[in-house]
Amino acid sequence: MLRIGSIVLGVSNVPRAAAFWREALGYVPREEAEDDWVVLVPAEGTGAQRSLGLSETPVQDRPRIHLDLYAGDAADQAAEVERLVALGAERVDWDFYPDDADFIVLADPEGNRFCVIDTTHG
Repeated sequence: MLRIGSIVLGVSNVPRAAAFWREALGYVPREEAEDDWVVLVPAEGTGAQRSLGLSETPVQDRPRIHLDLYAGDAADQAAEVERLVALGAERVDWDFYPDDADFIVLADPEGNRFCVIDTTHG
């Protein structure tokens, strides 16, 4: 049986991306980071790893794969979005929101897009 070992993200600045995702998710480096690669793991030891590798590929405006970060209710979602923006994320002007969206699209400091989900939304 297979399982997800790590979610890998290409970045142009590994230390900057690692600093953002460490604060965003409460992760720590699995081992000493290199200039072109780092694996981050949950500080509490459970959950998927987040790997960041140096990439020269441009960021996609509408990536085929992205992260969904689950918040509690709408208030928790709003608070998490503000916290992530304070850490360096940016709000994305997303043309594809449905009328009753349960998600907010953000981009990390590298421009990689991800969503913050209100898990109580109908």
